[in-house]
Amino acid sequence: MSVDVQVKSFPLFVNGKWVDSVGGETFDVFHPATGERVARVAKGTKQDIELAVEAASEAFESPAWREMSPKERSQIMVTISLKIAEHAEELAYLELISSGATIRRLKNFDILMLADLFQTLGRFILDYPYSEALPVPPFPGPAHNFVWREPVGVCAAITPWNMPLMLAGFKIAPALAMGNTIVVKPASHTPLSTLKLAEIISEVVPPGVINVVPGPGREVGETLAQHPKVSKITFTGSTEVGRRIMQLSAETIKNTTLELGGKSPNILLEDADLNIALPGSLLGVFFHSGQLCESGTRLFVPDRIYDEVIEGLVKWASKLNIGHPLDESTDVGPVISKQQKETILSYIEAGLAEGATLVCGGKEVTVPGCENGHFIEPTIFSNVTNDMKIAQEEIFGPVLCVIRYSDMDEAIRMANDTIYGLAAGVWTKDVNKAYHVARKLRAGTVWINDWHILRNDAPFGGYKQSGLGRELGRHCLDAYTEVKHVHTSLVTELEKKTVYRLLFPNLH
Repeated sequence: MSVDVQVKSFPLFVNGKWVDSVGGETFDVFHPATGERVARVAKGTKQDIELAVEAASEAFESPAWREMSPKERSQIMVTISLKIAEHAEELAYLELISSGATIRRLKNFDILMLADLFQTLGRFILDYPYSEALPVPPFPGPAHNFVWREPVGVCAAITPWNMPLMLAGFKIAPALAMGNTIVVKPASHTPLSTLKLAEIISEVVPPGVINVVPGPGREVGETLAQHPKVSKITFTGSTEVGRRIMQLSAETIKNTTLELGGKSPNILLEDADLNIALPGSLLGVFFHSGQLCESGTRLFVPDRIYDEVIEGLVKWASKLNIGHPLDESTDVGPVISKQQKETILSYIEAGLAEGATLVCGGKEVTVPGCENGHFIEPTIFSNVTNDMKIAQEEIFGPVLCVIRYSDMDEAIRMANDTIYGLAAGVWTKDVNKAYHVARKLRAGTVWINDWHILRNDAPFGGYKQSGLGRELGRHCLDAYTEVKHVHTSLVTELEKKTVYRLLFPNLH
């Protein structure tokens, strides 16, 4: 399917307006499905970060933003939500031509969830516990004590290329909801929709509240992570880069939220309904061509039904349509780039070399009208052992590893035998048994008879090296606040100051 894409230039978005990069350089953005250049984007520099952080700092110090009432801020969040819906078509298009996401997914999932996120957090902040009164203590004397929650300050968000718009929203929405300001560095593959989102938001917030500076990670991202005026860093991406962000942010002891890699285990119990579990497991790994950190890339299957499951997986996988993301019939679109495609293919070769059996896919695909695109067949390996490279390392592509187990203890042990702990899944007709397994799985999200279901009112994040902190839900708001204890003594006479008398008796 050939699509005529007009190349558009995108400046940086700083202090409420479009501005050129200080360095004057640009970089190109390419359509993963066709290889066409679709945009030219200003390349940010350290100097641009300085300007963006300064704008965010000034906006944060402004009483007009920082001291806004929860009711007023809630209304702004609702207005942003409505504006996202108003610009849904343009946002979806910009996301599609840079990330390769299917139009069906963007229309039916991403844009709706993004708009709902601002609505949801807008509701939460109306009854958020900004101030909590503590009991009056009997010792050392009458006093009023409060715990106050206040905005952190200038936040920095570094976002990935796989779901750029929605993951930017995961960071922008709670930052703004709690009265912070933010500077976003989107991935160089996919900055377009985030830049547009910033422009939309800027229509209802003061200049400097939201800023977007695309550019190289080592220059732009690392400058943000070390900047002394940035109080919080929030990052979604690989565990390797997350470690680097932690190292850099440690220099100024920043509040840090990290959502990192995954190698999520998906456990079929013997009584699972395979008519649901098999399509669900394929959705879990082939959704967005496997380019999601919570993808269910390790499928654990009991010995008794192993051969039946392999046969069923191959049958169901053959029904998936690989095509241009603008085609409404497309199930599996391209991977993000030639480099990522080659990385995935190298993992497939490694799986074969380690002795796994390729039962489905494993090859590059040429889609008519997308001859220069980056497509890989949905790939399934059987006879995988949990110590293989393909079972331990995050491939970030459409590759499923099917692992045999003999009893539940073995399945749980193998499921937890990984450095990651982002998500997990269980398929069974016995919900009580599923809860028992879910308790034992070391993961931040456990799906039962489902996959990829994120809720804006429920927390999302990982155990172990899958990250720190949580996004979404009421929990995410806490991460964008500082906690302050305020003590007011009600003792007005010196001789009744018990602590003074006990510690400094000569003052009496």
